[in-house]
Amino acid sequence: MSCIFKAGGGLYPRMRLGAILLAAGESKRMNGVNKLALEIQGVPLLKRALFALSGAGVDEVAVVLGHDFERLDPLISAFPVTVVRNERYRDGQMSSVRAGLAALQGPFNALLVCPADMPLLNAQDIQGLIGAFKKRETGVAVVPRVGGKRGNPIVLDWAACEEILAGGSDFGCRQFIDRNPDRVMAFDSGNDHYIVDLDSPEDIRALEARLGLKLKLPEVAASVAA
Repeated sequence: MSCIFKAGGGLYPRMRLGAILLAAGESKRMNGVNKLALEIQGVPLLKRALFALSGAGVDEVAVVLGHDFERLDPLISAFPVTVVRNERYRDGQMSSVRAGLAALQGPFNALLVCPADMPLLNAQDIQGLIGAFKKRETGVAVVPRVGGKRGNPIVLDWAACEEILAGGSDFGCRQFIDRNPDRVMAFDSGNDHYIVDLDSPEDIRALEARLGLKLKLPEVAASVAA
């Protein structure tokens, strides 16, 4: 791995950190626009997610692609990441989590599972979450929570990852968290970066208003435009 994913540091003991970046979805509510190719100040959303993970000191990243693979793969070709092509992406996010886990060269002290469609998430946000994981007194997972709403990314220890892999094709992070509330610590925060994502054209307009920027939309997929 290149040193781009070795930029950690801080007051806490150094941990080996892995990450799964989930980027396989179909953007069904976006009217044919692939939101991960949307550009904010010239940088596609998918690249911004990788810059955030790099700045937070993550050692290894598996990027799980699926829908629109041919468009998204070239956007990240310069990054020292493992690209996973999930042919079963229509089965839902669980299939992508499991594909990413299987591709990583574990074990890790901690693993981040991060959707790629969080436009405000930055390295400092991820470092805050990792810090909460390091300081936790109990549990095997940390989940950000803003105003009572569960957010992302989540952080898991490697034992929890192994449990997820052993749980069968219908078992993923959400199921693990729901079934093990006593093993999950909520990281309560007033930072809404953990809960802002892009699911619809309305979300894009709200983000433009918030940032005071006009975002560059990618071309609509040919199959939709036709």
